[in-house]
Amino acid sequence: MTQTEILPDPPHRIGWALAALVVAGNMIGSGVYLLPATLAPTGSSSIIGWLICGVGAVTLALVFGGLGRMQPDADGLSDFTRRGMGRFIGYQTGLAYWAACLAGNVALAVAGTGYLAFFIPALKEPLWAAVSNLALIWLTSAAYASGARTAARFGAITLGLGLIPIVLAIIAGVMAFNSDTFAASWSPGDQPLLKTVPASLAIIFWAFLGVESAAALSSLVKNPAVDVGRASLGGVALAFIVYVAASIAVFGVIPADVLVHSTSPYADLVARVMGSSVAGLVAACAVIKVLGTIAGWTMLAGETSRGAAEAGWMPRWFGGAQKGKTPLSNPILNCVVMSAMVVASAQPTLGQQFGVLIGVTSVLTLCLYALCSMTLWKLTRKAGWRTLAVAGLVFSTFAVAAAAGGYILPSVGFFALTSLAWIWVRKTQKV
Repeated sequence: MTQTEILPDPPHRIGWALAALVVAGNMIGSGVYLLPATLAPTGSSSIIGWLICGVGAVTLALVFGGLGRMQPDADGLSDFTRRGMGRFIGYQTGLAYWAACLAGNVALAVAGTGYLAFFIPALKEPLWAAVSNLALIWLTSAAYASGARTAARFGAITLGLGLIPIVLAIIAGVMAFNSDTFAASWSPGDQPLLKTVPASLAIIFWAFLGVESAAALSSLVKNPAVDVGRASLGGVALAFIVYVAASIAVFGVIPADVLVHSTSPYADLVARVMGSSVAGLVAACAVIKVLGTIAGWTMLAGETSRGAAEAGWMPRWFGGAQKGKTPLSNPILNCVVMSAMVVASAQPTLGQQFGVLIGVTSVLTLCLYALCSMTLWKLTRKAGWRTLAVAGLVFSTFAVAAAAGGYILPSVGFFALTSLAWIWVRKTQKV
């Protein structure tokens, strides 16, 4: 029996503007809704980390734009690195990015549940939080199963709604900004910036994960040689402006010692300034935006696993029966894996679960960014592109090195496990 195909035909590929909205949508909402509470121990000095990561994100956007220009017919990140670094690195990239997308999606579900808890306090409890996380994951997986273009449009539409909470929070921050509150939260633990800022980079960069979305979806973009770069830069620019403004707004109103206990920072900020009814609107829009972001990342995970299956690196259930076509079993299997991650990553509080998931996901993805930067170096001899490749590699390596050991070790374990699995893959799949 033939499996149901869910990807669009080539004539229905997405343009650079929609791709840019996918990039921005995968970042805004994936990074901003729960991060203020996660960064509360670092305090308002985290603004320095936002600026550093913003520069790094622009650099990486240019790296992916370069890859798209040089290899416009590549099928996602793993195909880029395979062409530049060989089959083994392509295999590692495909599996690592797939795992990062799924783990990141679970973190997004946790963020969505945090804002749902504004309406249903019982969701703060681990059991009911897990039920909510599973419901969000299955709902968005169904959206992707109905078609990649549907998932992209859903993400673009929810981006507009998702900006409402942030815009209202920024307005509330301007109205009630207190320089004394911002200054008092600068370094809650009185630790030196040379210690707190580098350690926060992996967490902060979570907000910029998605800069590679256009490159990862290169097979769905109409003109990859030009559109990948445009979409990447456009998405990063929008996200950067939003992040910095929102971060300043939150720390200028809510003290760090209060913020650390919040499950819905922007709703709490708006409630302080505009009242609980407006805060309810903020929480509702945040949940809707998180749904759109999960849909976008589900699409990335599906496309990555499809490409890996076509290369013989993953089971045929993820794709490969017909090149460029994704079977219905793909989103179902990915959904099952994410459901298992929900249970395995359970923590006493939503904030703790979110922190663990984004730390591990950020480190794993930054490792892939380093590989992509090395690939750009290998694919060109032009001094400008090679300088850019070195800059991307240095930033990615520095951000990983500065991360907490608890975030690095899972990534080391993953690459060690997939390296061993490579022996089996070569034997059974004849890669």
